[in-house]
Amino acid sequence: MNNTTYSIKENEIERKWYIIDATNKPLGRVATEAAKLLRGKHKPTFTPNLDVGDHVIIINCSKVILTGNKMNQKVYRHHSGYIGGMKEIVAKDMLANSPEKALTLAIKGMLPHNSLGRQSIKKLRVYAGSEHENQAQKPEIWNF
Repeated sequence: MNNTTYSIKENEIERKWYIIDATNKPLGRVATEAAKLLRGKHKPTFTPNLDVGDHVIIINCSKVILTGNKMNQKVYRHHSGYIGGMKEIVAKDMLANSPEKALTLAIKGMLPHNSLGRQSIKKLRVYAGSEHENQAQKPEIWNF
C-alpha cells in the first residue's frame, strides 16, 4: 500500500476561465468566491505550494452591494510613505469612482501575501460593466 500523497506537477495543471456576475451580490461574497477560484481550492488537485488556480473574470462590479452601514463607515486607507501622506476614501466614493479597485483590493487581501499571491492576482480581470474582452477564452459562468 502506497502512503504517499499525490502532488500535481507544474505541467499537469489545467486552467479554466470563469465568469462571476457581481450584480446585487455582497462585495465580500464575490471576493471570497474569486479568491477560491484564483487559488484553486475548488479543485481536487489543490496543492498549497503551487499556483493551480483558474482565471477569473468579474463583470458588473459597479452593481456590487455592501451590507449594513459599510457604505458610509468603511474607509480605504493607503500611505505614500511621506510624512502626512495618508489618503482616505470612503467606500461609497470608492465604489462610485473605481469599483474595480475596491473589488481587486478585497480579493488581493484574501490571497497569500507572498509570491504565490502575486502570481494568482494576475489571473484576475475585473470589469465595471457587463462587457469583457475575453470571449475567445470561452469562459464558463460560475454560480454561487
